[in-house]
Amino acid sequence: MSNDFNEQTAETGNFIKCKDCGANLKYLPGTPYLNCEYCGAKNEIEQEATEIIENDFESFLNEKAHLEDKQEIVTVKCTNCAASTTLQPNVTSSTCPYCDTPLVVTNASTSSIIKPSYVLPFKIDRKDATQKFVGWAGSLWFAPNKLKLYAQQSAEKLNGLYMPYWTYDTNTVSDYTGMRGEYYYVSESYTDSEGRTQTRQVQRTRWWPASGTVHNEFDDVLVVSSTSLPENLANELEPWDLPELVAYNDRYLSGFITESYQVDLKTGFEKAKQRIQPVIRSTVERDIGGDVQQVTSIHSEYNDITFKHILLPVWLSSYKYKDKVYRFLINARTGEVQGERPYSAAKIALLVISVLIVIGTIIWFARKDQG
Repeated sequence: MSNDFNEQTAETGNFIKCKDCGANLKYLPGTPYLNCEYCGAKNEIEQEATEIIENDFESFLNEKAHLEDKQEIVTVKCTNCAASTTLQPNVTSSTCPYCDTPLVVTNASTSSIIKPSYVLPFKIDRKDATQKFVGWAGSLWFAPNKLKLYAQQSAEKLNGLYMPYWTYDTNTVSDYTGMRGEYYYVSESYTDSEGRTQTRQVQRTRWWPASGTVHNEFDDVLVVSSTSLPENLANELEPWDLPELVAYNDRYLSGFITESYQVDLKTGFEKAKQRIQPVIRSTVERDIGGDVQQVTSIHSEYNDITFKHILLPVWLSSYKYKDKVYRFLINARTGEVQGERPYSAAKIALLVISVLIVIGTIIWFARKDQG
């Protein structure tokens, strides 16, 4: 069997076909190979050393947007959860990866987007992802007894999905005003329970005005650029091993869903600022010093802004419990699991009753001893 990729496979649209049997080849997580599940052909993905290039943010917005490499995508909106799913151009029906609702491409829209520059290939396969999710579901406190069964059934529907992200680098200069608080202690007299006069040390705070300028450098601030999932869930999948990024290659995407961004580059940077601001505030508080700080104002300038568009791999599925859809994500590089989960009202009520019984018993014995 030839190892030559061009002899072994053929590309049709966004699918990569095996020339031996015509089946779709799929990327094999954690390897440099495309795999044919029917005839067993394995095809190595040639990948040169990746040089990470950051794009100038302002220049792109002002001058280069129309020159950037673009790709055509087809998206369809789910009637159940409103997620926008990216489909292959020749796909006429599918299911929503976010809630498993059937999708029919009748009102699909086609658009041109910025092509990703880099990708983190899948490292964890479906089997390992399933085990991690079932283990996570089984460890949840106050979860319904049937949740583990639902999890096992839903894990069979795991979808491998590449999620779009922006990353931003920037240097900030922040002018601030505030107050520096320093503790001091004074003696205070009081009368104890036996009528005796006692003294104690009481903490007070002396405040001083403060102002200054702090500098910060930020590298690879991640912003998920899909609105199909709760942002907090996606953020909880961090950290990602971004040093392992490779140049974008369609072959890594073969066999997986690839989501397109709905948050544009400019809006993404506003979201990046929200992630940056707590770090700046922490730097300001350290600069103010003292024992406690009050920050009155911070004005930041963002300089040397650069960005890149990347794809990160997740395993995604959903399960329905009592007519509500719960979704979960697995970081397909580290195995980190995050998800939405139901609570068992019966288990919570039982715990509350048990606590009340324990408290009541303690009070009963205490009164009995006093009597």
